[in-house]
Amino acid sequence: MDRLLKFILTRTIRRGNLEVIDAGGALDCFGDGTGTAVRIRLMTPEDERSFALNPELQLGELYMDGGLEVEKGEVYDLIAVGAINTYRTRVPLPLKVLRWVQRATRRLRQFNTPLRARRNVAHHYDLDGRLYDLFLDSDRQYSCAYFRTAYDDLEEAQLAKKRHIAAKMVLKPGLKVLDIGSGWGGLGLYLGEMAEVDVTGVTLSEEQHELSKMRAADRGVDAHVRFRLQDYRHVEERFDRIVSIGMFEHVGVSHYGEYFRKVRDLLVDDGVMLLHSIGRFDGPSYTNPWIAKYIFPGGYIPALSEVIPAIERAGLKITDIEILRLHYAETLRQWRARFMAHRDAAAALYDERFCRMWEFYLAASETAFRHQDLMVFQIQLARAQATVPLTRDYIASAESLLFRRENRHPPVRLAGE
Repeated sequence: MDRLLKFILTRTIRRGNLEVIDAGGALDCFGDGTGTAVRIRLMTPEDERSFALNPELQLGELYMDGGLEVEKGEVYDLIAVGAINTYRTRVPLPLKVLRWVQRATRRLRQFNTPLRARRNVAHHYDLDGRLYDLFLDSDRQYSCAYFRTAYDDLEEAQLAKKRHIAAKMVLKPGLKVLDIGSGWGGLGLYLGEMAEVDVTGVTLSEEQHELSKMRAADRGVDAHVRFRLQDYRHVEERFDRIVSIGMFEHVGVSHYGEYFRKVRDLLVDDGVMLLHSIGRFDGPSYTNPWIAKYIFPGGYIPALSEVIPAIERAGLKITDIEILRLHYAETLRQWRARFMAHRDAAAALYDERFCRMWEFYLAASETAFRHQDLMVFQIQLARAQATVPLTRDYIASAESLLFRRENRHPPVRLAGE
C-alpha cells in the first residue's frame, strides 16, 4: 500500500472496522474492529496515491470511476466510518493543510453573481425531471421533511413540513406571499390552496419553472399562484410574507448581507419571513470539495454565527428559531432507499457513473446529518417585533386548522398524476 495512504488511514481510522485491499492484493485493517465490517479494494497504485493526496475529493471520484470498489458492506458504511473518525478529532497534518486551504479560499467558490447563480442552479436542478421522480415524494419536495413520529413515511413527513412552515408564517387569506427558490411549486400550491393567499414563486431553474407553471394551470389556481424565472435580487414588489426553503444554501457567505437587506426591502412594515436552511452546529467551515465539484457548485452550509449577524445588520428581528436535528438524516435515508430501488431506471436515464455519483451523494449527505454536525434551522423574521403572537401556541393551532383543510382537499401532486 502507498506509504502516505497507510500513514493517513492508520492515524485517522481509530474506530470501526475498515479493510483495504491495495493494488497488489495485500490486505490491511484499520480501526478497533467494532461495528459494520467494510472492505474496499483500490485498483491501481495511482488510485492509492490520489486517495492519499486528497481523500475528501478522491473518495467520491474513485468510487464514481471504478478505482475504488466496496466489496463488503455498502458505500454508506464506508463513508460512515470516515465520518465517525473525522468528527471533531485531530487529523494528520496533510489533511489539516488541505482543510486550511479549503477554508481560506471558500469565498472565491461562493461568489454567486446572478449569472453564476443561474449556471450553478442549472447544474443540479435542470437534470432530467424523471430522475427526481425516482426518489422524491409525489410533490417533489427536495428539502428536509418533518417527521412528527418515527412511523411517518416520506409523503406524510413532507406534507407535515409544508404544514409546519405555513403555520409559522402567520397567514391570513389574501396576503401576498413571495417564495424565494420555489422549486417545483409544491409549497406555493399548498399555500395558495390551503391558506388562500396570493403566491409568487421565483426560481432560477428552467425545468422547475416550466413544471411549476404547468401544475398551477392544471389545478386552476394560476390566477393567484404564479411562478417566475427570476433571481430574487431582481424582484421589486413588496410582500406581506416571504418564505425560502432550501435555497439559502446556494446564496454564499459573501452575499448574506445582500440577501437579508433585500428581504427587508421586500417585506411590508408588518411582514414576516420564514427561512428554512441546512446549518452547522460546529461553526464556520467550507463545502466538501467533492460536493462542490459534482453536486452543488457555489453552495455553502452556514453556521448560525454567520447568519445571525447579517440578519441583525439588515435591521430585521429574529422572532423564532427552531432546530431540526435528525429529520434530514431520516429524509435522506428514505431518498437513498428509493433511489437504490430504482437504480436501473436512473442508469437508463444517464449511466453507471452517474448512478455511483448519486448514490455517493445521498449516502454522504445522510452520514453528515447522522454522524457529524449538520442540522436544519428555521428562522422566523419580522421588521416589527409585535407582528407575531407572544407565544408559540399559535403554531400548533394553525397546524390543526391546516390539517382539517387538507382533509377537504385532494393532495397536491405533480401534473399528470
